[in-house]
Amino acid sequence: MSGTLSELATFARFTAALPRYLHDRLSADDARERLARALGEREENFLRVVELGVFGHVRSPYLPLLRALGVELGDIQAMVRVDGLDTALGRLYDAGFHVTLDEVKGRCSIERDGVSLPASATAFDNPLMTGHYHGMSSGSRGPRTRVNIDLALLEHEAAYVQQYLDGFDLWNRPYAVWRPVPPVVTAVKWILRLEKLGKPLDRWFSQTRMALGGGHWKFGIFTLSTVAEGRALGHRFPAPQYVPTNAPAPVAEWLAEQTRRRAPAVLDTMVSSAVRVCAYANEHAIDIAGTLFRLGGEPLTSAKAAIIRDAGCRTTCFYSITEMSFVGAPCATPDALDDVHLLTDKVAVIVRPKPVGASSVDALIYTTLLPSSPKLLINVESGDFATVSTRACGCPMGRLGFTQHLSEIRSYEKLTSEGVTFLGTELLRLVEEVLPRSFGGAPTDYQLVEAEEGGLSRIYIVASPSLGPLDESTVLRRVLETLDAVPGGSVMTEHWRQGDTLKLVRRAPYQTASAKVLPLHFQRLTADHSTRVRDRVGTR
Repeated sequence: MSGTLSELATFARFTAALPRYLHDRLSADDARERLARALGEREENFLRVVELGVFGHVRSPYLPLLRALGVELGDIQAMVRVDGLDTALGRLYDAGFHVTLDEVKGRCSIERDGVSLPASATAFDNPLMTGHYHGMSSGSRGPRTRVNIDLALLEHEAAYVQQYLDGFDLWNRPYAVWRPVPPVVTAVKWILRLEKLGKPLDRWFSQTRMALGGGHWKFGIFTLSTVAEGRALGHRFPAPQYVPTNAPAPVAEWLAEQTRRRAPAVLDTMVSSAVRVCAYANEHAIDIAGTLFRLGGEPLTSAKAAIIRDAGCRTTCFYSITEMSFVGAPCATPDALDDVHLLTDKVAVIVRPKPVGASSVDALIYTTLLPSSPKLLINVESGDFATVSTRACGCPMGRLGFTQHLSEIRSYEKLTSEGVTFLGTELLRLVEEVLPRSFGGAPTDYQLVEAEEGGLSRIYIVASPSLGPLDESTVLRRVLETLDAVPGGSVMTEHWRQGDTLKLVRRAPYQTASAKVLPLHFQRLTADHSTRVRDRVGTR
């Protein structure tokens, strides 16, 4: 009962705050001033957050970790003022003060010398933010978790969107999203950011149906009431139109209509969904040339970008992490496919080597700086690595002082089975280039699935039924030959050969709750599910 009352209070808070949020537009000058001010005050903002959200919050999980190291507020203040924020965070990390994303998500307890904290999905919730509404994470890296949203954060992020619209000259372009309905909140957040700038969203396509029954009924009501309230306030809030991932025709047709009108659209969606709509357009000779795909949620690799480019379209990326929302905004003069400006006014990042199997990567360690961040994060290992560079690019974000860039952003999560470990990036070439080249189809037609079946680890090579007949032994041989070529791979894959670990499964690749199709998927199979999967193995 208390949970229901809390949700009703949150919904009432959102409903009451929305009119003012929509009424007070963010001008171009205000957006630039806001970002410049936040950049100049990043150290003061961090110290204020630590003082109020950590040392002023008795339940903060950071307190026992800091005090076990003998670190108090005055020590952090002195380090930041003498060494600067990033160096101070590096010193704290090297002293042992850091947490993992799994610990933040409450998937495991926090165990350090002298400190033992039980797993909690809410321990790192930011006590300084105002919870106006909430949704759920996509579940890309495990069970879904609740995420609180503050309208103040969306207003701040609208300032980045202002620079993005300016840099890519998008103000007069039709704009649509192909994103799931709540509890995944990406689409609603984009509607609200764009409306803050006076740029209405034209269409909302959704890969998922709106639920008015079952456990997600409250999210269906939230969606309908938000659309209704926005329209009542005189804004163009589009209702979601259900367009499943495997049937992208309505999206392709709408994009083609905008191309015919000589005003090619912008479509905000996941990388795999963009690949699907472009592949559909190419196959059916539908002209969507000139469309700009604003992508996120999955790595944009050269293989996927080639399919989008073949349709005459362009791409750009934002980089987001559920617990922080925006982390990087697109560069209008990019050096790489996924080149983004690190948003150093709202996050700080340090880089540290992280051993992964037989390899090591430069891991990105994040700290949030704004009181409106969904989670209060300090030295959190994000699970990602990237190429980090500094340059003056001359685009609107660069001119404001955002000179630190990230590109080639990847997860360093790994596939491990029968003692064999491969880094996720080592598998991208297999899934997105080798298998499509060898057996046809697109990168989104294949997937590697790590599963447990009957207590044994299995690796399933998922291949879409649309590919036609496939010989299992030929597919598995190609997979093993490719991974044998990875340094040290032949020794590792021999365990897979001996354990008969690899299996071919003919089905559509698994999707996350937010309709992402990731090249590496983790699936825990029940006995019944395992039987159904085995029934599909080796289908000719």
